[in-house]
Formats: sequence, structure tokens, C-alpha cells
Amino acid sequence: MFFLRSNYSHPAFREGARDMAPLATGIAAWGLMTGVAMVKSGMSVIEALAMALLVYAGSSQLAAIPLIVAAAPAWVILATGFCVNLRFVVFSLHLRPYLMHLPRWRRLVVGYLTADMSYALFTRRFPHPGQSRAEQAQEQAYLAGNYFVTWVSWMLPSVAGIALANLIPSAWGLGFAGVLCLIGILCSLATTPLRRLSALLAGAAAVAAYALPLKLNIVVAIAVAVLASFWLEKRMPAAARQPA
Repeated sequence: MFFLRSNYSHPAFREGARDMAPLATGIAAWGLMTGVAMVKSGMSVIEALAMALLVYAGSSQLAAIPLIVAAAPAWVILATGFCVNLRFVVFSLHLRPYLMHLPRWRRLVVGYLTADMSYALFTRRFPHPGQSRAEQAQEQAYLAGNYFVTWVSWMLPSVAGIALANLIPSAWGLGFAGVLCLIGILCSLATTPLRRLSALLAGAAAVAAYALPLKLNIVVAIAVAVLASFWLEKRMPAAARQPA
């Protein structure tokens, strides 16, 4: 497991956990809302628990839930989940130099545990891969501390939401709260002109394709934003790709 004694006894483990702690409340609220949404959509408790534990990806889970309820074809559900989580391909490519010295099973565990905020904090803390064993051990311990806080603050509220879903009134507007959470995350990540432009393009494409069935307008929006960003990245000045 990634939380080996050599990791959690390292000072960097506590540093990683401490850096992630301020974000735990927001992650917990998002996890609670996702757990409630799964049960409210008609999934059984066992199905919701299996999805929470195996998928461990809030945006992908929320995108798949209405498609499962609508009895959409499996390929549509899988394609939607793939598009929503396409950013993790980029994360993986960036993290590869940091982790290639690890055994395959540990890299698979890292792939399962990687989340948006843990990736962002880790790459900010370690902009370049370590070369010595000591530096690599520090990176692994920091990442493990990030993962520990993220997984616990997501999974426990998600399970609580599944268990308490039938006791929480729909009038509380948990779905709208989820939208607000996503808007907050979007605003915090839109730190460059290129990112803001891609967000505008995605929003415009989603509205333009709104009439498509099975919420395929979301898939179209993601595809448009990704393709446009790839095309613009080589043509925009470097300043437009750097955070303000």
C-alpha cells in the first residue's frame, strides 16, 4: 500500500496532510452531496457504495448517474466518464517522471488515489522530480499525506450521504450546492487567459448543444474545450499560458 511506514513516519507526510487540511471541508461537502445524489437517483445502497469505492471520482460519478437512470447505452456512459476524467491523462503524464521508479502496483494505487487538488498541491510543492533517494522519499511521503486527507474527507462523507440519503429532504437543494461547488473549483483553477478562454468555449458549446439527448452536450463541450486548448496552446504567447 502507498501508506507504508516509511511514508507516514516521514515529516513530509504531515506536511502534505497539513497542506490538504484546509480543503477537506469542501471535499467533504462534495462527497456528501455525491453520496446523496447516488441514492436519490434510484441506486441501491450496495450499488452506491460500490461506485463510491471503485470509481472514486465525483465529477464522473455525477455525470454517469443521470445516464444510468435514463438507461443509456453502456458506451455513452463510458464515453461520458472518459471525457469528464480526461484531465487525469494529463495529470498522469506530468506525474510519470516522479513515479516511474516505483513498482507497477504502487503506480496503480497512485492512479486510483490521484485527485485534482492533490495533484495541484504536489506539483506546486515539487515543481521538478527529485533525483536522489532522499528527495524521492520526500515526494512519496508528501503525496501520501495529501492522499490520506483527500480519501478520508471524501469517502467518509460520501458513505454518510449514502446511509442518510433517504433522511435528507430534496428541498435542501443539494444538487444546486454541487453546482456552486463546481463553479468555485472552476474559478480557482481559471488562473490563465488560456484556461479562462477554454472555460468560456466549453460553456458556449454546452449551451449550443443543449438539445442533444442523454446530456451529450457535456461531452461535446469537453471535446471542444480540449481540442481548442491544444490548438491555441502553440499559438498563444507564453504569458497567456502562465498564471497571473
